[in-house]
Amino acid sequence: MGDVSTSRRLPEADPERTSRLREALRAADFTADGLLDLLGGPAYAALARSETVPALRATRGAEPLETLIRLFLLQRPVLRDRARAALPLDDALADGWLVPATEPGTPGDHVRATVDVRPYGGPEGQDWWVVADLGCAVGGASGAYGGGVDGSGEDGGEDGAADDGPGKDVVLGVGGASTTLAGITVRTPVARALDIGTGSGLQALHAAQHATHVTATDLNPRALTCAKLTLTLSGAPEVDLREGSLLDPVTGDEPYGLIVSNPPFVISPGARLTYRDGGMTGDDLCRTLVEQSPGRLADGGWCQLLANWEHREGEEWRERVRSWVPDGCDAWIVQREVQDIAQYAELWLRDAGDHRREQADYAARYGAWMDEFERRGTTAVGFGWITLRKSGAAQPSVLAEEWPHSVEQPLGDEVREHFERQDFLRATDDAALLDCHFQLVGGVVQEQVGMPGAEDPEHVVLRQRHGMRRATKVDTVGAGFAGVCDGSLPAWRILDAIAQLVGEDPVILRDRTPEAIRLLVGQGFLLPVEAVEAVEAAE
Repeated sequence: MGDVSTSRRLPEADPERTSRLREALRAADFTADGLLDLLGGPAYAALARSETVPALRATRGAEPLETLIRLFLLQRPVLRDRARAALPLDDALADGWLVPATEPGTPGDHVRATVDVRPYGGPEGQDWWVVADLGCAVGGASGAYGGGVDGSGEDGGEDGAADDGPGKDVVLGVGGASTTLAGITVRTPVARALDIGTGSGLQALHAAQHATHVTATDLNPRALTCAKLTLTLSGAPEVDLREGSLLDPVTGDEPYGLIVSNPPFVISPGARLTYRDGGMTGDDLCRTLVEQSPGRLADGGWCQLLANWEHREGEEWRERVRSWVPDGCDAWIVQREVQDIAQYAELWLRDAGDHRREQADYAARYGAWMDEFERRGTTAVGFGWITLRKSGAAQPSVLAEEWPHSVEQPLGDEVREHFERQDFLRATDDAALLDCHFQLVGGVVQEQVGMPGAEDPEHVVLRQRHGMRRATKVDTVGAGFAGVCDGSLPAWRILDAIAQLVGEDPVILRDRTPEAIRLLVGQGFLLPVEAVEAVEAAE
């Protein structure tokens, strides 16, 4: 078994030695593209699911890339000579990225990694590396609880579960939640950005590309160390790392133009794992972030976070979450998934490795979750995104919707454009709306549904092929209006022409159509020509 102090010690990040390590990783093509090329699609996808057998079979040679994959992703000891051929071995040993392999049965001429180093492709083709605890790059922490953080069995409790032992502060790497948040974040340049609960530092790494100053906080000092390693190894600009809970570390700071958070949002009966359990009752942690973050935003600033919220008996979830939004803020709340309380409890019990316990222990923990939900009247739990913008509007736009369908990431531009469309609609009355020139957004298709051979369809659907991939029913007037919107004519002139074609009074048609136009604009099917021109100019 590995030495506990060694397995718990994280590497240092000496700038010069880390720079040499970074260049070696890049030279060996230890990048997201390099992994895909070597492993192939099936093994690469399996690795993202924390399944290692296909990757082990694909890395049986002695090439530097194969060695690095075995060291940092598969956590296998490798010969010193092979490690030396792949990276600056003396630097890696000096800073603690590698240590001598001392497990029983391993020859003394082997080394092993102390952390997981996961290649990650930046939005503009950058080669980045995210540092996390061994076995915790993706798929939750349960991989760490076959034993401790290094899989040795020495870091958790008697059976490797993380009650109050060192496993409590385990740091995860890149997972679906973190990449989702990175994809939906608005990437306009800002002076100051804040990453709350930075974990392994992925959101701070992204923010450092478009913010002059980035602050990243975490309650877990081990996470701050991993974040520093991620940032330094990836060659990112310096980030201000601070220890503390939620907004406490930034009290008194100047306002931020962007706040992002993938917080410990899990609704659980206790605070067992720092990365997921916020220690507050129910969904109070997410509510607190939504209520308090706007107080740290600059005018026009954004707050974007992932969240869980309770579905309670006798309450409508949309109203609950909307009630969290402070005055003067626009909000877009998107529920992506709902789980009943049994599914939810089982998901996070497996995440903590509790399914590997004795049956009686597992049943007791399961029962504690169900007891907590019963006390609170919780029937299900929703998961989704919350975006706030500090607009200062007297009548803010607060939309809460359910959208479980597939979307096309990244969505940062779509999020920004959603709020710009709300600004337009709020500032434009119906008379002014009819004077506007609109353009149908690219990638919209029309579907007609009806009986074969029927003269007219039963209904017409407009469908987006990009972004949120929305679909909306329209009548024949709405379909005809959208189809001829190319920006050349004002809306009223198009409606008058349609009225003549269908034999309807043009005044009546003008009176009843603005609501449909607002729906199409609000959902992103139509854009005012001014907005289209602004986007084209920015590109």
